[in-house]
Amino acid sequence: MLTPDTWQKSSFSGGGQGDACVEVAHLDTHIAIRDSKTRSRATLAFEPPTFTSFIEALKHKT
Repeated sequence: MLTPDTWQKSSFSGGGQGDACVEVAHLDTHIAIRDSKTRSRATLAFEPPTFTSFIEALKHKT
Protein backbone atom coordinates (compact mmCIF):
# COMPACT_ATOMS: atom_id res chain seq x y z
CA MET A 1 0.00 0.00 0.00
CA LEU A 2 1.22 3.50 -0.80
CA THR A 3 1.36 5.90 2.12
CA PRO A 4 2.93 9.38 2.35
CA ASP A 5 5.99 7.82 4.04
CA THR A 6 6.46 5.37 1.15
CA TRP A 7 7.49 8.10 -1.30
CA GLN A 8 11.05 9.43 -1.62
CA LYS A 9 11.89 12.65 -3.39
CA SER A 10 14.57 12.67 -6.05
CA SER A 11 17.98 13.92 -4.93
CA PHE A 12 17.85 16.19 -8.02
CA SER A 13 14.73 18.06 -6.90
CA GLY A 14 16.16 21.47 -7.66
CA GLY A 15 15.89 24.76 -5.84
CA GLY A 16 12.94 26.65 -4.47
CA GLN A 17 10.43 24.45 -2.70
CA GLY A 18 11.99 21.33 -4.18
CA ASP A 19 8.77 20.34 -5.90
CA ALA A 20 10.09 20.27 -9.48
CA CYS A 21 10.84 16.58 -9.46
CA VAL A 22 9.50 13.09 -9.30
CA GLU A 23 8.99 10.91 -6.26
CA VAL A 24 9.72 7.19 -6.15
CA ALA A 25 8.14 4.42 -4.08
CA HIS A 26 9.80 1.00 -3.78
CA LEU A 27 7.06 -1.61 -3.49
CA ASP A 28 7.33 -5.39 -3.12
CA THR A 29 7.09 -6.16 -6.82
CA HIS A 30 7.14 -2.75 -8.53
CA ILE A 31 8.66 0.70 -8.44
CA ALA A 32 6.15 3.54 -8.62
CA ILE A 33 6.83 7.12 -9.71
CA ARG A 34 4.72 10.27 -9.54
CA ASP A 35 5.04 13.99 -10.17
CA SER A 36 5.72 15.82 -6.92
CA LYS A 37 3.60 18.80 -8.05
CA THR A 38 0.49 16.69 -8.67
CA ARG A 39 0.67 13.92 -6.09
CA SER A 40 -3.03 13.08 -6.26
CA ARG A 41 -2.88 12.26 -9.97
CA ALA A 42 -2.00 8.92 -11.49
CA THR A 43 1.28 7.15 -10.83
CA LEU A 44 3.35 4.95 -13.08
CA ALA A 45 4.48 1.54 -11.85
CA PHE A 46 7.26 -0.55 -13.36
CA GLU A 47 8.77 -3.92 -12.60
CA PRO A 48 12.36 -3.33 -11.44
CA PRO A 49 14.12 -4.42 -14.69
CA THR A 50 11.80 -2.20 -16.74
CA PHE A 51 12.38 0.73 -14.37
CA THR A 52 16.15 0.28 -14.72
CA SER A 53 15.84 0.34 -18.51
CA PHE A 54 13.64 3.45 -18.28
CA ILE A 55 16.23 5.30 -16.15
CA GLU A 56 19.09 4.24 -18.44
CA ALA A 57 17.17 5.54 -21.47
CA LEU A 58 16.63 8.88 -19.72
CA LYS A 59 20.33 9.18 -18.94
CA HIS A 60 21.18 8.80 -22.64
CA LYS A 61 18.47 11.12 -23.98
CA THR A 62 19.88 14.25 -25.59
